[in-house]
Amino acid sequence: MSELIHQAPEFIVVEGPIGVGKTSLVNRLADSLACPSLLEQAEQNPFLERFYQDPRAAAFPAQLHFLFQRSRQLQQLKQRDLFASRLVADFMFDKDRLFAETNLAREELALYDEVYARLAMDAPRPDLIVYLQAPVEVLMQRVRRRDRAVEKTLSGDYLARLCDAYARFFYFYDQAPVLIVNAGEINPVEREADYQALLGEICRPQHGRRYFNPSPLAIN
Repeated sequence: MSELIHQAPEFIVVEGPIGVGKTSLVNRLADSLACPSLLEQAEQNPFLERFYQDPRAAAFPAQLHFLFQRSRQLQQLKQRDLFASRLVADFMFDKDRLFAETNLAREELALYDEVYARLAMDAPRPDLIVYLQAPVEVLMQRVRRRDRAVEKTLSGDYLARLCDAYARFFYFYDQAPVLIVNAGEINPVEREADYQALLGEICRPQHGRRYFNPSPLAIN
């Protein structure tokens, strides 16, 4: 495994819907690869709890806050030149518009696009995207288990729409290699055998779109 780790992609992004385990997996990968992590800071968005309570009223300010936050993170990355070494992130900059398309009305989306264009966000391209998928019922179980106050009113219907948006996005995405992981059947965050099997897959040479969907019995 140590030889494979040296071959791991330089810039790895873990993506997927709420509750799928992005941040926990990034923390494990950063530890295994001995590299820094870049984490989404959703808890710093003052509009997020209001959005879950009343999506129609709070979607636009919540989305703009995330957009400005990611723009600042991108500027910090450029200034610190973190891409001279390996980095693992729990979000990709391109996904901001995925949420905007899901949550905003047409007029709000037009204004969002205008702001986005003025920010001129030129994000670095990942060397690998690890896209975690799981059924909505599994995601809801994990959201309830982690018991975050801001997510108390998160609905299954919203998660279902988000899962559909992610599936559409990655169906057409071709800007970087994508490893699609069935995170409903395996749990690389809590089960060591699952994690080691996924880590080995991440460290292999990456091309195009690949699937990681082993039988849980095969890696136990």
